[in-house]
Amino acid sequence: MSFVTGRGRPKSIVYIVDDDASMREALSSLMRAFEWQVRTFETAAEFLAHARPNLPACLVLDVRLPVTSGLELQRILAQRGDALPIVFMTGHGDVPMSVKAMKAGAVEFLLKPFSDVELLDAIDLALERDAAGIGERAELDEIRQRMASLSPREHEVLALVVEGMLNKQVAARLDIAEDTVKVHRHNLMKKMGVRSLPDLVRLAERV
Repeated sequence: MSFVTGRGRPKSIVYIVDDDASMREALSSLMRAFEWQVRTFETAAEFLAHARPNLPACLVLDVRLPVTSGLELQRILAQRGDALPIVFMTGHGDVPMSVKAMKAGAVEFLLKPFSDVELLDAIDLALERDAAGIGERAELDEIRQRMASLSPREHEVLALVVEGMLNKQVAARLDIAEDTVKVHRHNLMKKMGVRSLPDLVRLAERV
């Protein structure tokens, strides 16, 4: 992938956490030249206290930070269930540190001095990954909202239908008429926005 694809995405945000003010300024200028919004922080604590909008974003993170290291910040985000993609940078990198960061989900681990192209490519990949994640999370939220609209009986019918039961088997299990099962099944499929049983099963399996 080329970093050029990152241009024209002004709604994407690049967060930079580095205790070196000159590095923050240099990186910030570079990111803005490629039309990304930029937020810079000196410490992990400052970044964690910042409220983030629901926009595609990534974190350019120095490994060596005062008090809370970059790797520790990565661990904190993971504990919070925060999937923000991370591009690590360090002037003191070693193989074990890099492996640990990558295994924990880092997009890239760059050893200073790195080229602009290396950094921009890594950021572009990270933003693309986060944008895809935001889309998937939005879809899941919509599916959960549809599920929440089902009545208790429709939930029961859905669970049994997903198991592969026929209408008459569902009727026997719930001790209701088969025609009633058909009505519930029709209504729940309408609420879930699907027209076929395979589509219904796929939605149910995602939540």
